[in-house]
Amino acid sequence: MELTLPLTKKQISGLHAGDSVLLSGTIYTARDCAHKRIFELLDKGEPLPFPLTDAFVYYAGPCPAPKGKASGSCGPTTSARMNPFAPRLLDLGLGGMIGKGGMSEETRQAIVRNKCVYFAAIGGAGALYGNAVKKSECIAFPELLSEAVYRLEVENFPLVVAIDSYGETIY
Repeated sequence: MELTLPLTKKQISGLHAGDSVLLSGTIYTARDCAHKRIFELLDKGEPLPFPLTDAFVYYAGPCPAPKGKASGSCGPTTSARMNPFAPRLLDLGLGGMIGKGGMSEETRQAIVRNKCVYFAAIGGAGALYGNAVKKSECIAFPELLSEAVYRLEVENFPLVVAIDSYGETIY
């Protein structure tokens, strides 16, 4: 199934755990360090580097782009490390996440409560994901290098619905 961001709640409600999708549109990368910085901004009431409403965060750190490419390898990192952050971000309007591996029960409940979705990316397929990136721009925390926040324009980004808006999971 081909999907283009932003996703509507109706589109999300039509997704079920195990569905394969090709996602296109804008996603934002953020790993552990970036999430900590985003929470500092939230706690201070300062603007975030991207609007949370309906956004999708990819738990990844893109490698530098080789000549002629928008991105280098861009594989997922372990999502469980973002469990302390995900529920609050979902409650603030985040549309969903993309990562590798299972998430906590608290995160699963936040996905259901907010009618969102968690997509799984394939570990070890960083080159495949890097090739699906058509544009990449560091938009926050450049000193974090690969853990900085990047805005990625992706095309036909292959994913699997890992936790759907009903709480069903592939894990």
